[in-house]
Amino acid sequence: MQSRITTPFVAYAVVMSHIVDDAHADPATGADDTSVAEQRALGERLQRLRTEHRWSLTELAEESGVSRAMINRVERGVSSPTATILGRLSGAFGLTISQLLDDALEHEVPRATDPDEARGVQRGATADSWTDPDTGYRRRPVSSAAFPADVTEVRLPAGREVAYPASAYAFLRHCIWVVDGVLEVVVGGEPTRLASGDRIELGDPADVVYRNPGEDPTRYLVVVVRAP
Repeated sequence: MQSRITTPFVAYAVVMSHIVDDAHADPATGADDTSVAEQRALGERLQRLRTEHRWSLTELAEESGVSRAMINRVERGVSSPTATILGRLSGAFGLTISQLLDDALEHEVPRATDPDEARGVQRGATADSWTDPDTGYRRRPVSSAAFPADVTEVRLPAGREVAYPASAYAFLRHCIWVVDGVLEVVVGGEPTRLASGDRIELGDPADVVYRNPGEDPTRYLVVVVRAP
């Protein structure tokens, strides 16, 4: 996988990939931030997608690389998946993580008289977010589901990392722009360190690890579009 890096990068945004593959929630890393209702909604969304594809639990496990038991726990709403697991599941369905999460998050419905609705405005105070129970990695969608590109803001705590399999990148192009802090992106085993203002475009599918080697949280944006 080839990647291109440029500094600085102006006006491009969002990330949607991040990670570790464990299925156990760690209260110390923000598991409480994901509500029980949203956890159940995500399970229902996953089960609905699996039914639409006419896949058994075993078939989805084979397609995604996620264990059958883990998928079952997520569908029943008794376990909160990590970002890595979401990446594997979304890749199996040919979706971005944002698309997989979209129906599971509780969206605030704008008032009919709200002028912001007509202007396409989303206030930060009402924006949805999702937190990885293992790493504290937090993602907030910036663009709406109707926007041509998938734009996401990611906050990665100091000393944490998330990893995505190549399958999560098979049909997508990613541009990652660091807003604050330091981010190390390991593509196919090759690390690239990015500082505030730097960006990297990911090329052919490969395993990717996002790592924060610094002492402060890192904030970055990821822009995702479908590959031509």
